[in-house]
Amino acid sequence: QVQLVESGGGLVQAGGSLRLSCGASGRFIRISAMGWYRQAPGKQRELVAIITSAGSTNYADSVKGRFTVSRDNAKNTVYLQMNSLKPEDTAVYYCYTDALRGGVSVRYWGQGTQVTVSS
Repeated sequence: QVQLVESGGGLVQAGGSLRLSCGASGRFIRISAMGWYRQAPGKQRELVAIITSAGSTNYADSVKGRFTVSRDNAKNTVYLQMNSLKPEDTAVYYCYTDALRGGVSVRYWGQGTQVTVSS
């Protein structure tokens, strides 16, 4: 089984920075892509960033140039460096990992961490 634990959320002023981390643990699992979603109250869940096992990345247009996703494969940890934060970035951020079990890809989720950006 895969368990994801997030940390790094908090309150920050506009223009500030935060770094989120998410560590995945488990046995008999091959982890492929990892990334981040976010969801603000009353709004749709939004894909923020993704990083593949090979290190390829992709970002939502709203965060390009400001956010950077990275991973430490040895630690099965994914990070989200968030710079130049805006109030519009306020949301609960959820990490995820795609794990392969018996040829089937299963997505696991972190518990979520609140990011609040004040204006």
